[in-house]
Amino acid sequence: MLNTAPCRCLMDNHVDSLNNAYEEFVAAAANVLEAKESSEGQKTAATDAALENFKQRWELFRVACDQAEEFVESVKQRIGSECLVDEATGSVARKPGQAATSGLPPISAVRLEQMSKAVRWLVIELQHGGTAGGSSHSHSSAPFDARFSEDAAQ
Repeated sequence: MLNTAPCRCLMDNHVDSLNNAYEEFVAAAANVLEAKESSEGQKTAATDAALENFKQRWELFRVACDQAEEFVESVKQRIGSECLVDEATGSVARKPGQAATSGLPPISAVRLEQMSKAVRWLVIELQHGGTAGGSSHSHSSAPFDARFSEDAAQ
């Protein structure tokens, strides 16, 4: 099942990083306004420096946002993958008397991994303009599952 302790620590780091970048960005914006006010709206070395600092803080804030978004996406994929494995292999803990959510028999984790790899290779081939017609089987390095006729043909 899901081990959330390492994820929680990483999430805290991303939140702290995002918060710090935001605070620095807001402070830089305030510095621009103060520099402009003290120079009575004139362009000076101080206003130029404040604007340059503001641009740098904006970029750092954007980077922190992108990193946080990538982290959230990776966690979503991890959770989805773990739930899929649990459901497909039949290892989902059910409450007593709760019916199974599907009438399909569980599949092996090895077979699930094979199918996942095949789908990833198909996506990669399609992204690179390939035909993706049957060549994905050559990429599979996992042992086949004899319960499935398509595996026996490999």
